[in-house]
Amino acid sequence: MSRSRATDVSTVKKPVNSDQQGKIAGLAVVVMAAGLGKRMCSKQAKVLHPVAGQALVLYSVGLGLRVAGDRIAVVVGHQADLVRQVIAHATGGPNGGAPVTIVEQREQLGTGHAVLQSRPVFGVGKRGAPSRYLILNGDTPLLQEKTLRELLRVHETERATVTILTAVLTDASGYGRVVRANSAERGVSRIVEDRDADAEEQAIREVNVGTYVVDGEFLFSALEKLDPSNAQGEYYLTEIIHLAVAQGHRVAAVVLDNPDEGLGVNTRRQLADAEQVVRHQIRERWLDAGVTMIDPASVWIDATVTVGKDTVLYPNVTLEGTTVIGEDCVLRSSTRLKDCTIGNGVEILDHCVCADSHIEDGAHVGPFVHLRPGVVVRKKAKVGNFVEMKKTDLGEGSKANHLSYLGDAQIGKGVNIGAGTITCNYDGVRKSQTVIGDGVFLGSDTQLIAPVTVGAGAIIAAGTTVTEDVPADALAIGRVPQVNRQGWAARRRALQAGANRETLNVKRETKPAHHTEKQPQASKGGQVKKHSRG
Repeated sequence: MSRSRATDVSTVKKPVNSDQQGKIAGLAVVVMAAGLGKRMCSKQAKVLHPVAGQALVLYSVGLGLRVAGDRIAVVVGHQADLVRQVIAHATGGPNGGAPVTIVEQREQLGTGHAVLQSRPVFGVGKRGAPSRYLILNGDTPLLQEKTLRELLRVHETERATVTILTAVLTDASGYGRVVRANSAERGVSRIVEDRDADAEEQAIREVNVGTYVVDGEFLFSALEKLDPSNAQGEYYLTEIIHLAVAQGHRVAAVVLDNPDEGLGVNTRRQLADAEQVVRHQIRERWLDAGVTMIDPASVWIDATVTVGKDTVLYPNVTLEGTTVIGEDCVLRSSTRLKDCTIGNGVEILDHCVCADSHIEDGAHVGPFVHLRPGVVVRKKAKVGNFVEMKKTDLGEGSKANHLSYLGDAQIGKGVNIGAGTITCNYDGVRKSQTVIGDGVFLGSDTQLIAPVTVGAGAIIAAGTTVTEDVPADALAIGRVPQVNRQGWAARRRALQAGANRETLNVKRETKPAHHTEKQPQASKGGQVKKHSRG
């Protein structure tokens, strides 16, 4: 039995056998994601809580996909259907060739029982069954791929039956303690859960992280021998350590240099801590990849976001979901993008909110723009101050620079949208489309009552309400004719001045007189005379 460090990757002489994509031969992964997480004080299963925009369980699933390929089983329990949906959506969907198998633990009988549920998935005892199993918790978003590869390397080079990942903590309360053997090698003897530990064991600072590599021939035979005679009445996965030692098998351990890497999320405080660490890691990764951040600490980038090199992110930029940012873009302060695709050389000015939209190369957006789902801003188009768009395709080189609402619209190339233009797309029952051809000029304060089509090259006069289709190259004007009345304003002012004087005089005449009460008279002696009543 031996003890290794997770940072020995650079000194590895015999790497674990893997294919060109880094998938390790003969390895299967089991992710334990069945628990509710009572300490989260939530109606939602713990593994569904997000860190940097991604459910906790997806961090472990992602690690599994990178090291083992398509031999992954996720054991679910609480809110099983929701967990299944989240995993399916992230890995290709239930019918999209998703490489992850979902197994349900109907009774919550402990971690050992949870892993046992995955046995049918891997064809245990049959030809081609996995030779090793990597067991992960579904609540460890800080765990790194290089650490897992080191764990697997140690397992192979030490010819171990079980290899565990451990950490040394200042405060180990709440975690399973790693009890070392009294031999010279100080190998792992057993793991004692916090509730079952005596005073001496509770003083131990080395804890079990909950990540294991176990030989295939040993794992499920050991799981069948577990005994639930403990404080929780559960089948502890950690008991396989004791069984391995009892049978004379080698047990290895890798101690994390950074203890925080392997710790699970069990409380809201730990969730918040993990959020900060993961987001810092994400920022560091993109800075190293050639992205400029004016104030990195204020920039929030989800784990599922991609940013191109030489893009500049100003303070308080938020990038969420599956957003993809191209190269040479500039995103000014307080911009928020969710599930957006941004081309190269795009400038988005301050205070823009965009969701599920596509902005092509060289486009200019903002400030104070709201792009709702279904918007496409074509190459070199401009969307300016206080413009809202929804399900609208703004053609190449077209401009909507000021104060407009464009909804359910198909807008061609080189179109000018005047300030105050509104596509009236909703009649109270259904929504209809507005189609605007290439080269159209829309004057300010134009309303287009959908469904309506404006032909290419047409001009719409300012203040027009368009209720019928406009032919190509036509002028549409639909407003009350202007009438100029000479001297009318001066006469109005004179009449108003006279009316004001008359009103003031009436108020003076009707104002009530002040009533003064007779004050009591004082006698010569200076005392007030008192009136008596007879």
